[in-house]
Amino acid sequence: MKPAVVLAGAVLVAAPIAAAVLFRPGTGATAAAVTPAAATTTTTTTAPAAPATPGFPAPPDGAVVFARELGGNDLALGVVPGAGSVLAQASLVSQQGKGVTGRSVSFVAQGKTSEASACGPGCYRATLPVKGRPATVDVIVSGTPSTRWRVAMPATWPPKDGTALVDRAEAVWTSLRSLSFDESLSSGTGVTVYSAWQVQAPDRLAYQVKGGWQAVIVGPRRWDKAPGAASKWVESPQSQLTQPIPGWVSVKDAHVIGPTTYRGKPATLVTFYDPGTPGWFALTIDDATARTMRVEMIATAHFMQDDFDAFDATAPIEPPR
Repeated sequence: MKPAVVLAGAVLVAAPIAAAVLFRPGTGATAAAVTPAAATTTTTTTAPAAPATPGFPAPPDGAVVFARELGGNDLALGVVPGAGSVLAQASLVSQQGKGVTGRSVSFVAQGKTSEASACGPGCYRATLPVKGRPATVDVIVSGTPSTRWRVAMPATWPPKDGTALVDRAEAVWTSLRSLSFDESLSSGTGVTVYSAWQVQAPDRLAYQVKGGWQAVIVGPRRWDKAPGAASKWVESPQSQLTQPIPGWVSVKDAHVIGPTTYRGKPATLVTFYDPGTPGWFALTIDDATARTMRVEMIATAHFMQDDFDAFDATAPIEPPR
């Protein structure tokens, strides 16, 4: 497991109150709460990789996973193929990182409905009688908010192991000299933050929140700038980063969901569960280069999409003048 680095970025929810904490446990992103009236700079901290969270409704072993936001909560589906049946588990996690209990959950596959039983906080599980590959599995959740979520299953059944592909994508990522990405990030409160990031090996990073804070990190120093034309760059010490590396902590049960395209080029969609975050990831990996083109993450109060480009072509990151 690699270390987890939390980079600070300010997210304004409503003036003059500052923004909520949005946490991303890998080395690539975000965020600490900042009150503009009282604070002049954001902070960066380094922490050890988190262990699997006790009581967190992790998917069952061997599951192919899917995830989405549901009213600020995490809703994930884990499906384990079997002979003549499928084990299905819905995981429902609150904005406080706790399993949501007391819901009625059912699954529909091949026209048959199976009622789920509770398997712990936020964990709802059932065995679905199926013949061959189910084309879709519907997850039905009662309560507020409620949903009927239809999830398409991989065409290859059982799904192919995606571990080697993710390992290759990680190796390509860490070999890059530079890259850029655009990020959309929400905590489920109705506010989405858009930002642009630039990364340069071995220890440089910059980001600009749309309408918000900016930062530049170069080795052991950083510079932060508050929103507003009159604001100045504020210099401070910085724990040295290692860049570029992916934003997840660990990979469990990676599976190939199937072929896709990204900006007109052939790619492969892979999903996995990260027990170190904990959270669910979906990667779009370019077939020709094994570069990660898109990362989608569902974690506690953290719903993120990153789109990557300018591989080894990002402009040099220098201290602001």
